[in-house]
Amino acid sequence: MSATQVLAAKVPVEELPALLIPAFLDTLTMVGIVMAVVVLVGIPLGAIVHNLGPGGLFENRAIHTPVSWLISVGRSLPFLILMASIVPFTRFVTGTNIGIAAAVVPMSIAGIAFFTRIVENSLRSVPPSVVQLARASGGSNIQIIRTAQLGEAVPAILGGLTINTIAMIEYSAIAGTIGAGGIGYVAVTYGYQRFDQTVMVATIVILVATAVVVQLIGDLAVKLTTPHLRFRLAR
Repeated sequence: MSATQVLAAKVPVEELPALLIPAFLDTLTMVGIVMAVVVLVGIPLGAIVHNLGPGGLFENRAIHTPVSWLISVGRSLPFLILMASIVPFTRFVTGTNIGIAAAVVPMSIAGIAFFTRIVENSLRSVPPSVVQLARASGGSNIQIIRTAQLGEAVPAILGGLTINTIAMIEYSAIAGTIGAGGIGYVAVTYGYQRFDQTVMVATIVILVATAVVVQLIGDLAVKLTTPHLRFRLAR
């Protein structure tokens, strides 16, 4: 069989589960690792950036301005460009520039920048009176951040986390172009390069369905953590 025939070969329908299920699990692994890193870094970093800014608990514009600028740059760069531009750094960290490990590095950088800004904006929505009351009660900065700020901003943060998770699912598909594995790799290798419309449609359906499920779970989490909605559900 020639190279052209190999590329043109289409995956039989009965073999689709064997191709798509492992790829889907790879995507879940990739996104799961990235989101764990994003949450662990993004929440404290977002709280620090917010409180370094005007009106924060430890306002310092000299530090806030460059940090905020770096976050904006990381958030605004198209993911494909970011992924390509940090290949040497990715190889230094993981020892490779292909596979799940190589995708996690650029996805984490992009996700942290995105989620940090979400956390910062969520904390801005907390009424100043809540922080003032916590201060008057003698709370330390850490206590105020943990209870008054983050505690009040939980619904907004969860909503942002949902958006961020869906974005990381999309980024995982883009990462498939560098051989990162997952649904994106299957879509590019089997769907696009081999012109297999069945595989392409199947990968699209899986990605859309996954995003919808994440959105539904996120919406439910927001409802359960919003005070007036909790009261309404209890009734």
